[in-house]
This record gives sequence, C-alpha cells and structure tokens, in this order.
Amino acid sequence: MNRWAALSMIESGDNDNAVGPGGEISRFQIRPELWPGGNPQDDRIALAAAQEIMEPRLLEFQKSHQRAATDFEFYILWNAPWQADHPSKTVTERARRFANLVQR
Repeated sequence: MNRWAALSMIESGDNDNAVGPGGEISRFQIRPELWPGGNPQDDRIALAAAQEIMEPRLLEFQKSHQRAATDFEFYILWNAPWQADHPSKTVTERARRFANLVQR
C-alpha cells in the first residue's frame, strides 16, 4: 500500500466526510488551520492538500537527518512533527500500525 492510501486508512478509514474531534477534515484529518481551501470531501483535493503540508516537513527531515524519512517517521511527521525524534507512546503505536499498512 502506498503511504497516502495508508494514511487515509489510518486517519479516517478512507472516509471523505470524516470530521475529527478538533475539527480535522478530509480523509487525511487535516487541522482546519492547515486546510488550504477547496472541498475536503474531494479525495483529489484532500490528497493535494496533504502532500502540500507534508512536503516541507519531509524536506526538513531529510536536511536535518541526511536521509529520507522511513514509513514510521513519515507518520510521525504527519501526526506529530514536533515529536519527530522522540515520539510519545501513542504516536509510536500509530506509526507502527501505519508502517505495517505500507509494508502490506
């Protein structure tokens, strides 16, 4: 499974209508303040928004670590980028599930 499909699965079960407890929207559960605009129920717009959010995070990770993020690290950068080097137990468990989905 590719990373984006796994992210959608883990964040919302591929539910384009999902709204999280903090107002997160789209299948990727993007926080409202990060949403760039457009219809969050359109999977193509949601994917473009998620990729736009992740691009600088992945570039910064690569710059600081001198390598690309693993699948495990990718999820941490999505869910809790401030925990990139020291994820909490909860984020670690979700990142493991995400990495397992990608590896399937």
